[in-house]
Amino acid sequence: MKKMLALALALTLGLVVSACSRDKGPAEAAMAAANAAFDAVRADARVYVPDQYKAVEDAFAAVTDNFKKENYTQALADAKGLLDKVAALKTSADEKRAELSKSWTDLSAGLPGVVTTIQSRVDILSKAKRLPKEISTESFDAAKAGLDMMNQTWKEANDAFGGGNLTDAVAKAQTVKAKAAEVMGLLGMTVPDALK
Repeated sequence: MKKMLALALALTLGLVVSACSRDKGPAEAAMAAANAAFDAVRADARVYVPDQYKAVEDAFAAVTDNFKKENYTQALADAKGLLDKVAALKTSADEKRAELSKSWTDLSAGLPGVVTTIQSRVDILSKAKRLPKEISTESFDAAKAGLDMMNQTWKEANDAFGGGNLTDAVAKAQTVKAKAAEVMGLLGMTVPDALK
């Protein structure tokens, strides 16, 4: 009886090992396919959707861990799901890049003109013998400092855009936009709806 039980146990264990070994090749192939797809989107995803990128990276680590532990059946099952995760990641990164590109286009079309208008107002007020009564000296000094900051930040935004960093370019342009509205208020100028 003990021999029969030992034989049955050995057969069962052999079938399990055989089934696991059968999944090794397909698991390797699925992991390789998912990895190739991930490599194609890795750079954009890391920049545009870092949280989602991290989640997919963690999923890859889990599959790799199962494979190293020779849990090929689980590695195969999880690797099949990786392709869907990578496809979703690519879609999200593409959408975020398109959104940032549109934001940059909109901001870069209008902000230089706003900054020029503010510069013109500051130049006129600088030449005046006295400031209008609604503008204090402190407000005017703050406006000039704000204008300097806008010019510097806009240059940084253009540099970031030129370097291919849309995320940073748009963030800096948004900073310029917010500061422009503030400075226009300090100078007693009407703040256009586009800056609100």
